[in-house]
Amino acid sequence: MAVTCAQPTDVVKVRFQAHIQLVGAPKRYNGTVDAYRTIAREEGVRGLWKGTFPNITRNAIVNCGEMVTYDLIKETLLKHHLMTDNFPCHFVAAFGAGFCATVVASPVDVVKTRYMNSGAGHYKNALNCMLTMVVKEGPRAFYKGFMPSFLRLGSWNVVMFVSYEQLKRLLVLAQVSWEAPF
Repeated sequence: MAVTCAQPTDVVKVRFQAHIQLVGAPKRYNGTVDAYRTIAREEGVRGLWKGTFPNITRNAIVNCGEMVTYDLIKETLLKHHLMTDNFPCHFVAAFGAGFCATVVASPVDVVKTRYMNSGAGHYKNALNCMLTMVVKEGPRAFYKGFMPSFLRLGSWNVVMFVSYEQLKRLLVLAQVSWEAPF
C-alpha cells in the first residue's frame, strides 16, 4: 500500500536522479511540482505510477532479505559464540543483512529504475525491460550501481536494527522495573 501511494514521488525522484543536464540543453523540469505536472501531461496520470509492480517487488524482496538474513546472521554469531548479544553483534548482523538484501534486490532495483526512467513506448513492460537488458548487456547489467545501493541499504540496516535492538532492550528494562516490588 505504501509503495502504491508513494509511487509518483519515486517516479519523480528517479527522473531527477537520471536526468543529466547537457550544456545548452533546456531543463527537463523546473522543479518538483513541474515534474509531476509534466509527467502527467506527457504520459498521462498513469505515467506517475509507472513501475509500480517492479517497485512493490523490489521492496518485498528487500524487506524479506533484510529481516531473514539479520536473524540468521545474528543467531549464527550467537550460536557459535563468535559474539555476544550486544552492539557489535547487531552491527555486524545488520550490515550483513544489508549486503544480502542488496544482492537479491539489485536486479529488480535496476530494472525498476530503468523502466521508470524510460520514455513512453521504449519498453512494453518491466519484463521486456529485463529481457532487453539481458540480451543487450548481459547479466552483469543487473548489478550496476551495486556499491552505492549496498552502502545505502547497509547503513539503513545498521541504523534500523541497532535502534530496534536498543529500544527492545530499553523496553525489557522498563518492564522489569515496573514489575519489581516496591
